[in-house]
Amino acid sequence: MRFSHINLGALVLGLATPALADPLPATPAPGTPTDAAAPAADGDTAPPKPFTISGGVTLVSDYRFRGISQTNLQPAIQGSITVTHASGFYASVWSSSTSGYVTQSGTGSQEIDLIAGFKKTSGGATFDVGALYYVYPRSRPAGDRSSANFIEPYADLSYILGPVTAKVTVNYAPKQKALALDQGQSGLLRKNDNVYLAGDLSASIPNTPIGLTAHIGHTWGPSWLSLGKEYTDYGVGATATFKQIVLGISYVDTDGVFTLANGKNAARAGVVASIGLSF
Repeated sequence: MRFSHINLGALVLGLATPALADPLPATPAPGTPTDAAAPAADGDTAPPKPFTISGGVTLVSDYRFRGISQTNLQPAIQGSITVTHASGFYASVWSSSTSGYVTQSGTGSQEIDLIAGFKKTSGGATFDVGALYYVYPRSRPAGDRSSANFIEPYADLSYILGPVTAKVTVNYAPKQKALALDQGQSGLLRKNDNVYLAGDLSASIPNTPIGLTAHIGHTWGPSWLSLGKEYTDYGVGATATFKQIVLGISYVDTDGVFTLANGKNAARAGVVASIGLSF
C-alpha cells in the first residue's frame, strides 16, 4: 500500500507502501519543481511553475507491504502519477498488481491507492500529512457484508543530518469494515482500527549513484492485509540511479508468520529486486 510518499529507495520499493514512500526514489518529491527556473529578462529568477507532474513505473520481484508479500511471493508491476502544487498540496494515484488472497475473493488482482496531502519544508525538516484510500477492484463477492476498501490518514517528519535523512512516520486507520474480524460462532464482524509506526534512514554515497536505506516498522491492530495482530517488519536496501532509471535491491523480514493457502509464509525473510523508470 504507500503512500504514503517516501523517497527511501529500493527498501521502500520492496515494501511498497506509498504511505511510506514515493514508488520511485528518482521521482521528485511533492512540491519540488522538475525544471530549473530560467532567468527572467530583468535578471530576476522566474517564479516556479504552479503545478508539476511526476510519476513512473516499476517492476519488483515481490510486492511487500509492511514486510508481507501481497503477490504470493511473485513479481508485480507498479505505477504512479503525482500532481503537485507550488504551495505544497499534492494528489497521487499509485497502483500495483496483487494476488487473489489479498483481495479475499480470488478474483481481484489490483490495488489502487488514492492519495492527497500537504508537504512543507523548513530548514532541514520536512513535514508531510495526508490520507490514503486503498481500493481493490472486484475484491469481494456479491453479498459479502465486509468491504476491502479502506482509508488511512498519515503523517511523517523527516530531517536532513548531513548526508543522512531520518524520518518517522505514523499511519492510523480508524475502525472500518476492511479491518473487521470475525467474532466466530456469532458470525458477526467487529470493526477494528490499526496503527503503523515506522522509522527510516536513507543516505547517498558521495560522487556515486548509490543510495542506502534502513527501515523498521511496527503494526498494532488487525487488518486482513497484515498478520491480524501486532508484529514488526524491518529491512535494509540499496539503489543505483542512472538518470531516470533506478535499480534496487533490499532484504526484508518480519517477526511474524502469515501462512498462504499453498503453505508458504508470506511474511518470511526475502530479497526483493526492482527496476524503475521515472519521469
